[in-house]
Amino acid sequence: MTTKKQHPVLWTVILVLIVLAAYGHFMIRRGFSAKAEPSGAEKVLARAMRNFAIPSAARNEKNPLPPSAENIHDGLEHFADHCAICHANNGSGQSDIGPNLYPKPPDMRSAETQNLTDGEIYYTIANGVRLSAMPASDHTAEDNWKLVLFLRHLPNLTPAEEKEMEKLNPSKD
Repeated sequence: MTTKKQHPVLWTVILVLIVLAAYGHFMIRRGFSAKAEPSGAEKVLARAMRNFAIPSAARNEKNPLPPSAENIHDGLEHFADHCAICHANNGSGQSDIGPNLYPKPPDMRSAETQNLTDGEIYYTIANGVRLSAMPASDHTAEDNWKLVLFLRHLPNLTPAEEKEMEKLNPSKD
C-alpha cells in the first residue's frame, strides 16, 4: 500500500495565488481612483512595509534638540512653508490637495502618528515614503529634528499658531 505524499508548500502557494487573484479582481472592479480610501488590507500592508523599511538603529534615535519654544516655532515655520500644502496647517491632512492624494496624508495629530518614535518620524521626514506623495527632505538634520518637535506639538496647536501659519504658507498665485 502506497501513501500519497502531501505537498503543503504547493497547496500554500496555490492558496496564496487564489487569494491574490481574487484581490486583484476586486481592485480592478473597484478602480484605481486617487479619490478612493485605501482598503483595510492596503492600510495594514502599507504600515507593515513602513515599519519594515525603517532600520532599527533609526527607529531608536532620540531627538537631540530640546523641545524649547524656539525650536518648536522653527518647526512650525518650516511645516507651514513646506508641509502644510499636503498635511494642512493643523496636521489633519485636510488641505486643498491632501484629500486628493493616494494614499491620503495621515492626520499627524492622531495616536497612530504620535505613538511613533522620534526616530521613526525623523526617518520618514528625511527619507520620504515611496509610492506616495511624501518626498525625502533636502533640508538639514537640525531642520528635520525641529519638524519632529513640531509634529509632537500639533495636538496642542493653538488657534493663534494656526493663524500665524496661514501667513507663512506659500502663495497660491
